[in-house]
Order: sequence, then C-alpha cells, then structure tokens
Amino acid sequence: MRGLKRGAGALLLCCAPTALSGQTAPPPAPQAAATPVPIERFARLPFMEAPVLSPDGTRIATRLAVNGVQRLAIIPLDDFRKTVQINPGDADINSLTWVNDQWLVARIGAMSSVQGDSWYLRRVVGISADGKKNQIIGQQQAQIADDILWVARDGSPHILLALQTSIYSDDAGFWPEVRDFDVSTGKGKLVLNPTTNVMDWYADSTGAVRMGIAYDDMSRTTKLLYRASRDQSFHMVDKVRGPRAALGNVPALFLPEAGKALAYDDDDGFNALYDLDLATLKTGKKLFGVPGYDIDNLITGAGGTTMLGVRYTDTRPRTHWFDPALAKVQEEIDKAVGTRQAQIISWNKDFSVLIVFVGGADRPGAFYTFRPDDGVLRLLAKVNEDLGTGAYAPVTTIRYKARDGLEIQAVLTLPKDRPGKNLPLILMPHGGPFARDDESWDWWVQFLASRGYAVLQPNYRGSSGYGNEFTDKGRGQWGLAMQDDLTDAVKWAAEQGIADPKRVCIVGASYGGYAALRAAQRDHGVYRCAVSYAGVSDMAGILRYDASFLNSGRTKDFWRDQAPDLKAASPINFAADFSIPILIMHGKADNRVPVKQSREMAEKLKAAGKTYRYVEQPKGDHHFSQEADRVQFLKELEAFLAQYNPA
Repeated sequence: MRGLKRGAGALLLCCAPTALSGQTAPPPAPQAAATPVPIERFARLPFMEAPVLSPDGTRIATRLAVNGVQRLAIIPLDDFRKTVQINPGDADINSLTWVNDQWLVARIGAMSSVQGDSWYLRRVVGISADGKKNQIIGQQQAQIADDILWVARDGSPHILLALQTSIYSDDAGFWPEVRDFDVSTGKGKLVLNPTTNVMDWYADSTGAVRMGIAYDDMSRTTKLLYRASRDQSFHMVDKVRGPRAALGNVPALFLPEAGKALAYDDDDGFNALYDLDLATLKTGKKLFGVPGYDIDNLITGAGGTTMLGVRYTDTRPRTHWFDPALAKVQEEIDKAVGTRQAQIISWNKDFSVLIVFVGGADRPGAFYTFRPDDGVLRLLAKVNEDLGTGAYAPVTTIRYKARDGLEIQAVLTLPKDRPGKNLPLILMPHGGPFARDDESWDWWVQFLASRGYAVLQPNYRGSSGYGNEFTDKGRGQWGLAMQDDLTDAVKWAAEQGIADPKRVCIVGASYGGYAALRAAQRDHGVYRCAVSYAGVSDMAGILRYDASFLNSGRTKDFWRDQAPDLKAASPINFAADFSIPILIMHGKADNRVPVKQSREMAEKLKAAGKTYRYVEQPKGDHHFSQEADRVQFLKELEAFLAQYNPA
C-alpha cells in the first residue's frame, strides 16, 4: 500500500459564514418548449448531498455545491441566514457524522505528492457546530486514518478511530491501531495495539472492539478474530484460504443481548438478513430478504443497538422499516407524494425531526424536513434549482433475454413527449462492473433523452444485486459474454421497434468505457460510434498499476478472473480493428483508472489511422466531482453525437 511519509502537509479546513445559496444569480427564465434545456443545467453538481441531522434536530451538516465547487455546510434549521460554509480546498468530503450537538466529524481525502508519487490520503476532521473550530483528529503520518469504528451516544464528544501510524509494511504501525479521541480537543488514548495483517477492526455499540479481519496476501488467507468483551483476548473463529475464498457468517450488527448479532447470508443464493449466534457463528431465523434480489444494508438506531430497517433495490431503491413508527411515517409520505419516490434519510435522536428526499428517476428531486407531529413536508433545498422538481424523460425497467437464455434487467429512458418508436439509441453500460443501474435520476441519461435519444442501460451478467448465480456468470467474461449481453440489448430494442438499428451509439465510463472501446474494436455493424470516459483499455496495464497497492496479489487474482486472456480482451492491442469513430475522455487526476489507459489508446488509434477524438481534463477525477468537467463532457458528447449519430 502506498502511504503518507512523515512531514507531508496536513489537510486543513477554513470556514466563512454565508447565506444558504448555490447560485450567484437567480436561475434563468424557463426556456420555450422547443428550445433544448441548456447543457449547464444538467451538468450542475447536486446543490445538496447527504444531509445529516444533529442529535437535537436543530442543525444539518451537508455537502453543498456553490458556484460549481463542493463545500461543507452547517445549516441551522431555524435561520438559514446563519449557515456556515467550510471550504475543503482540494479534499473530498467523503462523509459527515454528528458526534453530539456541539461537534461533528468529516471524513476527507485528497491526493498528495509523496516522494514524487501521488497518494490518496484519508483523514478525519473534528468540526464545531458553529463552524469556528476544526482540527485534524490523529496527526498520524500514514495513509489511512479515517476508519471511524464507533461514535459515543451519551453526549460526550468521543469516537473510536482506527488509523495507521507508519507507511512501511515491516513496521507494526503499518497495521491500524485503535484510539479513543475527544474530538473537541483532538486528544486521544490508545485502546488497541495493531495486529499484523489486520486492516479492519469492528466495534459494538458500547465502543468495545469485538472483531478484526486479518488477510495475508502471500498465502491468500483470511481470518476472523473475535472476542466476547473488551476484557478478553482475540481468538480466531474462522479461516479461509484461496483466491476466491470468503469468510462465512460475519456479524453485521452486535446486539445488546449477550452472544447475539445480525449477519448477512447468501446461502440461498441471495443476500438476506439473519439472526446470528456468536458462540457458533450459525445463522438462525431469516429476518428479511427480497425474492430475486440482494438486500443492500441495515439501518440502525439507538447508537447502533437496534435495527430500524433495511435498504434494498429491486427496480429502484426502497426501504423496509422494522420500526412501526417509521413504517407509518413512510406510508403517510408515500401517499402524499404520489408517483414520486420518498426516502427518509436522516433523523434526530427522538425522531421528532426527519429529513426526507423526494424525487424519482425522471426528476432530480428535493430535500424536505418533516415533523411527524404536524405532518407537513417543508422544502429544505432542491437538488438542482435550474431543473426544479418537475418530471423530465420517463424511465421504466424492462427485461430481455440474452442469446443463451439468461434474463437481464435493463433501464429504459425515452424522450419526453415523443413516440417511443424508431428512435436513435444510446446503449449505456454501467461501470463496476460489480454495480447496477436502477430507476434513479441520472444526469447523463436525462441530458441524452432531452436531445431526442432513447437510452438503454443493461444490467449485464456480473452486475450486483441479482444474487450469486447472476454475478458468477460474469466471471471471466470481460469483453465476451458480458459484451454479448450489450449487443443483445440493442437487438431487443430494435425488435420492439423502439430503436432504429442503424442509429445506435455506445456510451460508458470506467467499465462502461471499457465496453465502449471493446464494442468499437469487436462488435462491427452494431454501433455507429462509441464514447469512452475513463475506460480501461489495457487490462494487463491496469494490473501492473494496481500492483503498487496493498494486497496486490488479491488484485492480480481479480484481474485474471475477469478474462481468460487479458491480452485478447484488451482493446489497446487491436487498434487496427476499430471500425467506428470514438470519443475518448479522461481526467488527469483519476486515481482509479490512470489516465495512461486512455492516452496510450489514443496513440494507438492515431498510429492506425482511425477516426477518434481524445480529450483530457486537467483536474478531472473518476467521478466528475468538478462541475466544469461535467459541462465540458456534455458539450463534447453532444457535438460528437451530432456528427456521428444525430438525433
């Protein structure tokens, strides 16, 4: 693993009070119906993201986009004029957590130069509720120092933090120790010494570290370490070995009852929630599952001691509440919003104040505050002020059969107020590839639909959320059966009369970018053009890149598991076979897929005399964190499609 050497600069935050606003001027007047919505409106960063209520329900901590740049904001609910904005500089704001009513912590990360190399450094910052004080928690000169294991719920400003203290793997401090920090002072005390090969520690609701997972990359061995209380020593309760071996029933939540926990289990083929006996690590009663789908995550309350609900995704994200009061509130809100989707995303300590997101696949949505006592949704902020909360292009889920008979779910978006027949089609595979698309707002998709394109997003084999068998069908199928699933989606759209088979372009990012490159090289006659953003072109090359990180052996196993022949599955080796024009874009600051992947692909295409355009974004990352990069991408995309696949 690459890490921070001693003496590198710490990440500091500065703050300045300001009014709650994401605009320097009021939004433009609505456009006439015949005028396309301007690119800049679709490219807006979400004005508000992931708001979190303080325990007393008087403030919200959130990420705000102001003039195209993300800020951390603390918003008093009784007076938005007293909002405090905090500029994180070049750091990402990865999460926000209230510790008590006076303090919160932010997990941040940023690229930093260390010995001539670029490393991503992760830290925790303590911030006072008035925004006047902030400080790095744990001034440790190593890479990973943001693993918050526990937050006190008794009103005291304490957290448990696991953090490295050395960048050198032969030092004991390379493996995280656990410290109890007072975030109001920044002072901490040692709770648990590091253990070789344990990078991940887990604590229960009382703050006792109860579990650790050790992994030895040389032997590909994983061990589960456990203890029943903080006074006992850890002992190994499970051990597996091999490139694809996985531990069995790992606790997802320690319950207050002695020896009891909850765990995810997929023995019946789909991830579901079960009771777990810690003495035997045997699952008991199945508490919740969704036929045909995996569940996503638990929702806990009371300081992590109770199970409030479960998040899952079928055709769209949903919540199943175990808590009767929250289930009743959800039912009432669902009735009030009609066809829109409502999700309770945050609440204060006594559930007297809730934050509710209301949106949908066809609208960017808005955040509201809701007090069950008065039953009124009050607007907090629109996600995109320019686009508002109205409906845009309609979105549905369809199913089609791949050539081998496998049923595949896909998301179809059609241009608004146009017949869904004989349309130009954008085939858009998601990234990952262990991920999925669903009926949620997508700024790329809605932009394309506004320009007259139908957009089809297949959840090809290997996508997540559909159970073990569906995931396993993607093993070894990069550029092979996974690619066939995409061309089969095009065939389905043409047979249904939705798409004009002579006007199809493939557009994707990350793995989706790989699929676009592969299509341009392999799938002759299916597409008129291709667009790759941050796509993988050289699988062997990215394997070499990932070898510089911790557990490179496991990473090597992963990449070799994706295709039986990495060279044969890599488009960079077949530039002469590219048969359609391709737009390639990549961010120079991308630390997931290095920009070299696209640079070298463009060089190969140039040497082969192919039609391509290469655009590099100097500050671009893997996730379009900068609004200016979003705008540039959509402009390039629109111009490219107008030339090679006009609507």
